[in-house]
Amino acid sequence: MSRFTHHLFVCINHRDPIDPRGCCASRGAEDLSEIAKAEVHRLGLKGKVRVNKAGCLDACAHGPVCVVYPEGRWYSPKTADEMRTIISTFTGEGADLALARALEIPAFRRDD
Repeated sequence: MSRFTHHLFVCINHRDPIDPRGCCASRGAEDLSEIAKAEVHRLGLKGKVRVNKAGCLDACAHGPVCVVYPEGRWYSPKTADEMRTIISTFTGEGADLALARALEIPAFRRDD
């Protein structure tokens, strides 16, 4: 049995500024990672939801990106509120599931 109900990996990869792919770090991913951690604490999800920083997740064109397991859902949050929306889906209460679904990366969406 898994220790956590959900595991969120946030890409914080740094790349040379001249690289045409860009990187999640230059698009605010480190701040979004910290926001995710704070939201997990605020919602009382510590010990149930784990937020980890990740190296390149190979989805640079969609950055910043994060992926949630065990569902395998990929997201591209651009703002603090969008990251909070993703975290809120772990509670099942008050979550804006439509917005969370809209934040999913279409190319990586699994049809449930």
